[in-house]
Amino acid sequence: MATAQLQVPVLVLGGGTGGLAAALQCARSGTACLLVTPGPWLGGMLSASGVSAPDGNELSAWQTGLWGALLRELRQQLPAGLDHNWVSCFGFQPAQAEAVLQGWVAQTSQLQWLPNLALKELRRRGDRLESALFSDGERLLEVKFELLVDGTELGESLPLADLPFRLGWEAQELWQEPSAPSQARLAGESFFQEQPVQSPTWVVLGQWQGPWDHQLQPASLGRCLSYGRLPGDLVMLNWPLEGNDWHQDPAAAFSPDPARRLRQQQGMQAHSLNYLERLTKESGGRLTPARAFPGDACLALQAYWRESRRLIGSSTVLEQDLLPGSPNQEQRRQSIAVGNYPNDHHYPGSDWPLAPKSQPWGGRWSGTPFCIPFGALHGPQALNLLMADKGISVSHMANGATRLGPLVLNVGQAAGLAAALCQQKGLLPAELPVAELQAALVAAPHAPAGPAPLIDLPWHDPRWRQAQRRWLQEGPPEAAPLAGGNPAEAPPEPGEEEVLMELNIEAPERWWGSSAGQRWPLISLEPAVQQQIAGFDGKSVRLRGRANPWGPWWRINRLCP
Repeated sequence: MATAQLQVPVLVLGGGTGGLAAALQCARSGTACLLVTPGPWLGGMLSASGVSAPDGNELSAWQTGLWGALLRELRQQLPAGLDHNWVSCFGFQPAQAEAVLQGWVAQTSQLQWLPNLALKELRRRGDRLESALFSDGERLLEVKFELLVDGTELGESLPLADLPFRLGWEAQELWQEPSAPSQARLAGESFFQEQPVQSPTWVVLGQWQGPWDHQLQPASLGRCLSYGRLPGDLVMLNWPLEGNDWHQDPAAAFSPDPARRLRQQQGMQAHSLNYLERLTKESGGRLTPARAFPGDACLALQAYWRESRRLIGSSTVLEQDLLPGSPNQEQRRQSIAVGNYPNDHHYPGSDWPLAPKSQPWGGRWSGTPFCIPFGALHGPQALNLLMADKGISVSHMANGATRLGPLVLNVGQAAGLAAALCQQKGLLPAELPVAELQAALVAAPHAPAGPAPLIDLPWHDPRWRQAQRRWLQEGPPEAAPLAGGNPAEAPPEPGEEEVLMELNIEAPERWWGSSAGQRWPLISLEPAVQQQIAGFDGKSVRLRGRANPWGPWWRINRLCP
């Protein structure tokens, strides 16, 4: 079999959301980059895996970087808006996100994308990676590079380069994480051998036929289907009420045995198709297989893996770093991306007990922000390697909050920008001053990203860049936040309306609004609304926003007193 050869400054191993983000940002930053993906789509979780009602980073303060840019472009294209379900404030068809992402790639001259190539080998000399070998089944391609970014779903560079990595549980004695099991439990309970990693899901999409009945009976059926409702009456089936998680041999994806991996893939797909068939019967035929992926398929192109092999990095994110009042100020100073997901682990049986990390915000509970340090993206074993997806250096417990698509998109963006800066300056990732990377993220012309966890200032506030730079220069603890934004200045969204409501603010996590004889739970993603709404308790106020009957909630974008 003949072998073609390429040489590039930066190679991005793709297939994951972080890989796409890294390649795009690297090329936009002026460094030629090659992205290689194993399939025909490049959006990872957010498109190819079908997880298109994403959790996390929902507040407008966290809608920065490529994640915020994706939301804003989708909003412009979808007249019905993005608020259609109860698991997230955002929902879009996988193909809609993929079209946006491929459009961005096509417009980026320094970026070359090669789809449908499987990674076969990764060659290493000492503490440097040198080349990768790919195959499409008929031809081989060898790619030599100076810097490698791993944006794969399962951290494929680590075993192929014979690098040490973490996978699965760690004992509480190692890092004193409050929710981790003891070494005695890990050694003595069969659960941990049977469930060494979180359960994956093979997402399947259904198409709802006819009018949508918000009171669909039985109530459990309506709740299940509205979990991942998407524009065009598509229904994303990704776990809903424990429906199609796959608990059998969840670690098969990391096995060197191809037969074992194939059994897992086939089992997951059949399980999800059977689940869709059962819901079709329960709905009286109103739910049918959707034509959502290439070939008019209802099954996603790839599985949704909740875990990956994880780098042993220069820094490691622990569960304590996710919790309110985290003592790890050094990691905050090294921040290159902010997440806020509450933490969530998927195993069979009852929920795994986790230390609480939510706070009342915007009329409901929301996760407190946490930082991803630059040191979690690189390590001492392979000096020219950057991780850009779920394979960053985090603990098993912390992975439950760091694995979500929005955060991974922005982590990948930081990895790609770091690769570009390293190549341009002749540096290795460990030599790149993090302050330089942080400043470049804030100044990025296409999609400025906020590494500072400033919950009180949204992306659209004209003081946003100033506040980010001040936090980065002065360091945590932050100076007094730049609050006091105008609650009438949030950008308009498709489908929003102005309504006069009488407000009842029962508690920070319980807001109500009454209008025309209907009482709605109220929520908001906007800091200015959060800061000022308590002053309107018991008053009638004009609100601009939109109703989501599937939430159910009425989301306030602006107060118009």
